[in-house]
Amino acid sequence: MARKPADITRSQTGRKTFGPTKDGPVHVPAAGEGKRGEQGYLGYLLRQAHAAVRLKMERTLADLGVTSPQFAVLTMLNAYPGLSGADVARLTFLTPQTVGVIIRNLERDGAILMTPHPVHGRIQQWTLTPRGATLLKSCRDRVLELEKRLATGLDGKAEVTVRRWLASIAADLQDET
Repeated sequence: MARKPADITRSQTGRKTFGPTKDGPVHVPAAGEGKRGEQGYLGYLLRQAHAAVRLKMERTLADLGVTSPQFAVLTMLNAYPGLSGADVARLTFLTPQTVGVIIRNLERDGAILMTPHPVHGRIQQWTLTPRGATLLKSCRDRVLELEKRLATGLDGKAEVTVRRWLASIAADLQDET
């Protein structure tokens, strides 16, 4: 099977026409262009932004051996000590199965500790250990730099507006079951 020439498979960011052209392949728009920019659907733009932030966070935390989902779990256990695995899953938007794997790995590494619930013996509560708190601090120092980058160009009032808007989306669109 013959390979496509490189100029057909490579995105040409200098072009501003999108879709098929008479003399060449479809131009795939870069982030910020066409429907991937201000003309795009809000839901798509939120997802695109989330994917970019998550990838940057993964790369930022990689040498610490921490993934974005692990960072989310550590953050929630720091904010709300004593959560069950099911609670952590709900707060981090992860499946219970994924949280189970993350919790086992964090426990194995000495970052979190399980204690039985004082009333409901089958419920396991999770808290950070001193090692987990130190690991989270290292992660947070790096993530705070990313947070500052996200807020670049926003004054205090605009940042409050964006935070309020994002939080209201989550509250307004949550499942009503």
